Amino acid sequence: MSGCSHRFRPRGLCRGAALTLVFGCALATAAATGSLPQDPDPGPQTRAVSSTVAPVDRDEIEDAAAEAEADGKSVKDAAEEVVSRSGDRWGAVYDEREYEEFEQALDGAYTGVGLSARRTAGGDVTVSRVQPGGPADRAGIRAGDLLRTLDGRAVGKRPVAEVVALLRGDGTGAAEGSRVELGLVREGRSWTETLRRARLTTEAVTVRRLGAEPSSAVLVKVDAFTKGAGADVRDAVRDAPDGAGILLDLRANSGGLVAEAVVAASAFLDGGLVATYDVRGEQQALYADPGGDTDRPVVVLVDGGTMSAAELLTGALQDRGRAVTVGSPTFGKGSVQMPSELPGGSVAELTVGHYRTPAGRNVDGRGITPDLVVGERAQQRAETVLSGLGGGS
Repeated sequence: MSGCSHRFRPRGLCRGAALTLVFGCALATAAATGSLPQDPDPGPQTRAVSSTVAPVDRDEIEDAAAEAEADGKSVKDAAEEVVSRSGDRWGAVYDEREYEEFEQALDGAYTGVGLSARRTAGGDVTVSRVQPGGPADRAGIRAGDLLRTLDGRAVGKRPVAEVVALLRGDGTGAAEGSRVELGLVREGRSWTETLRRARLTTEAVTVRRLGAEPSSAVLVKVDAFTKGAGADVRDAVRDAPDGAGILLDLRANSGGLVAEAVVAASAFLDGGLVATYDVRGEQQALYADPGGDTDRPVVVLVDGGTMSAAELLTGALQDRGRAVTVGSPTFGKGSVQMPSELPGGSVAELTVGHYRTPAGRNVDGRGITPDLVVGERAQQRAETVLSGLGGGS
């Protein structure tokens, strides 16, 4: 969340967990990303941040943490103060428990209530997906329900990434069994539902046929690029019937491991550039593996919840002329971060650079504009486009 070249081990990270390149995001309730994986080959991690923010000095934050530990003060608080002063919007500090949660999330496990959220065209935050068997599902919450409050606080204009982090309890110490109160609206009826967070597992990639005919298109929905997601996409493409097009649904995909996004890109490309990124001014590149399916029609569905690694994949397929993109502009999250371990097991993620699409586009703060911009009924339009490309119906 492997396959990446040009990796390195950041100074100050001494624990057994090695690092791999991550185009991170907020940890969503249905799939977690932006974490540090257990992988034998290290590399940088990324989250989106305004390109006008100067990188945080890693030595400064480590010195502040060491001084706090020597004085018996909170290492995490001291590190967070340095990050806050820097203006790095997506720089973050995690304690050891949060870090471990992130690592587990990369394996498809997370603590939450089992729902995903997105913002509608009208500005509301709505439930986009409910995980079968999870707390939200057992409480009768359904996709399409409006989410108005969390623990009595209005959701309002909060970023969706922040909303899902609150659902998980990130940064609050909330753990499995802790309670969260949701204020919901359905068809004009308002009510509150108190849920207990649970340990859940996710299926990052789901595959289904869009029709009964042998040549019917195949819908591949990717919720997040957790471990194994790239291989699942590749297998779905290989297993699709001859002549069947692929509708790759990346809506509400909040990102994940860049290596998995590169594997997914390799399913559609015969080698070549997927993205470039810089780390403290040093340019690096990511390449697809050779041998992908370059003939099958592909349409990619995106929206404002398409972030980070999902944007990297979208940009690669769009720039390389491999897919038609349909939907609404993506989030615009594409900065590079390097994690450093601090005294006591906390981890600081500090912004060091940004990535670009094969054509050199900077996604951070801009997002990707689809070839066909549509709001409502985006999937129906995407299916029509795919049919027009000869990919089946």
